[in-house]
Amino acid sequence: MSLENAPDEIKLAVDLIVLLEENQMEPEIVLKALEIVKQDYEKKRLSLSKKDL
Repeated sequence: MSLENAPDEIKLAVDLIVLLEENQMEPEIVLKALEIVKQDYEKKRLSLSKKDL
């Protein structure tokens, strides 16, 4: 499967992995940062769903 035809979330994940690897980030730091990002986007998703009500 070509990345060109991959779903957007796969493309984003690949881009993030490349960025993190190029910057030689420690796995523990990456995982902590990703948890912060996840929490932030979960709040944004919740906020957007409340606006739809």
